[in-house]
Amino acid sequence: MTSERLFLGVGQSATGLKWVDRLGQREANIALAMAQNHGFPDIVTRVLAGRGVGLNDAPAFMEPTLKSLMPDPASLTDMTQAANRIAGAIRAHENVAIFGDYDVDGACSSAILSRFLTHYGITNRIYIPDRIFEGYGPNPSAMQELAKQASLIVTVDCGTNSAAAIDAAKAAGADVVVLDHHQVGGDLPAAAHAIVNPNREDDLSGQGHLCAAGVVFLTLVQVSRVLREQQGKLIPPPDLLSMLDLVALATICDVVPLKELNRAFVVKGVLVARSQQNAGLAALARVSRIGEPLNAFHFAYLIGPRINAGGRIGDAGLGARLLTIDDPDQAMQIAEELDRLNQERQAMETIMLEQAEAEAMVELSSASGPAILVTASDDWHPGIVGLIAARLKERARRPAFAIAFNANGTGSGSGRSINGFDLGKLVRGAVERGLLVKGGGHGMAAGITVEREKMGALRAFFEEQSAEMVGQLRDNASLAIDGALSAAGATVPLYETMEKAGPFGSGHPQPVLVLPHHRLIDVRTVGTNHVKATLAGADGKRINAIAFRAAGSALGDFLFNQLGQSMHVAGNLALNHWNGSTTTQFRILDAAKAT
Repeated sequence: MTSERLFLGVGQSATGLKWVDRLGQREANIALAMAQNHGFPDIVTRVLAGRGVGLNDAPAFMEPTLKSLMPDPASLTDMTQAANRIAGAIRAHENVAIFGDYDVDGACSSAILSRFLTHYGITNRIYIPDRIFEGYGPNPSAMQELAKQASLIVTVDCGTNSAAAIDAAKAAGADVVVLDHHQVGGDLPAAAHAIVNPNREDDLSGQGHLCAAGVVFLTLVQVSRVLREQQGKLIPPPDLLSMLDLVALATICDVVPLKELNRAFVVKGVLVARSQQNAGLAALARVSRIGEPLNAFHFAYLIGPRINAGGRIGDAGLGARLLTIDDPDQAMQIAEELDRLNQERQAMETIMLEQAEAEAMVELSSASGPAILVTASDDWHPGIVGLIAARLKERARRPAFAIAFNANGTGSGSGRSINGFDLGKLVRGAVERGLLVKGGGHGMAAGITVEREKMGALRAFFEEQSAEMVGQLRDNASLAIDGALSAAGATVPLYETMEKAGPFGSGHPQPVLVLPHHRLIDVRTVGTNHVKATLAGADGKRINAIAFRAAGSALGDFLFNQLGQSMHVAGNLALNHWNGSTTTQFRILDAAKAT
């Protein structure tokens, strides 16, 4: 965004934001030229130009292909060593252990590698650590145990910063190959046979935006190449493209930037998912009651949370196990268990969020209060605190932490930040001051371990280090608008064309459009605190709209107070499938009085 021009003159919306035009004059000129040269709708070219797509790049951008965006896997540092070792294990029929993380990326990465090895008849075992008792990443005891069962251990979505655990595995007689994408937190594990991580400092591949499943996919492309060169056509390779549904699911749920190769992974992977070749994904779609073609939204908000539920409050290995199963009945049993766990997680989250909001009530409702919210309880589940922090951050528009204390007075917490404030840097500073047992993260999220007696000093440190910057960010908080649209113009064909400019997500934000001067002719609460509305343009054309989780919020109160009035409404265009028909729907993010 290169401009701070107010959009429709909105200096303060219902949620306290100013609306600014995402496009500066240069981007607006590019958008106009795109529309004239390539024939795309104006609103679509504004979306493209607002995300840095050049005039001549638009046609190829709208049709991303793996062929044009795939790098040579061998360009990743250590890829040759890793691929040769995995190929050697396949040729020698070694037992292989897969150590994965407990989130969606870890489950998908583990399942992709397991399916590949199973195709060649290789005995393999997936090990997912318990989030509460083992924490993140490989630990020495688990790796030593795996080394008794396998001569090769492959860590996926973890391992880069696990020198002690890899030392233990090597001492026990196993080779370790690391396939990861996390930032390097010190010296690389010297005992690892190979470490493929596009974010290691000596990797010049330019693929640092990949999630772990993307790294695994590239590795298996290289392994297939090695096997083909060494074995000819004795064993037909598996169809790696059929596993792109899992790569797409991981890419979306791990919130990595949706650019370059990641865009092609998601576009092609969603198409694979719609064919329901993976029994586990098909079962998850059924228990999620998805009655329309699968898309990125379903991955992010329906399927992903159910896989995560196992790692948060149940058996961390359920997700990976589900995604490797081919039997529909077995898949449905696990999917139903994950659905039950997700419902349990939702109920726990509701109670915890109510408690956290009650503790932070003054700060939520006031422009004053601490720069960073820090809430804590002895009764919270440590697997859900990250979700609570995210909800608090949304409500208070400031960084927030939620911490679950155990009986020993040690708290496990997660933090979520606002754009422009580096939460990981703040946490590392607290570790250096001795205020945290341990902690780390990146700009937008962090994890901490804290002793109860340090809480007061921690809050004071957070305030001292962040008050000025967070205050400035809150004062200048804005909503970037891509363009204006009418209810009459919000057609299904326009939506479908705009979706080709996606997939939208991290690094490639969902288009935010405004329905200007639309009259609110109906508003009511539906479901779990959602606000449903009907909007009408000047020509009388109507569109259904919904504001998720808005009941009782500033936005929800504003909508109920504006019934019958003309106003500006900002949000995302979406599709609604009902009784065999498809119509457009508007997902409301914000609103403002029409002046």
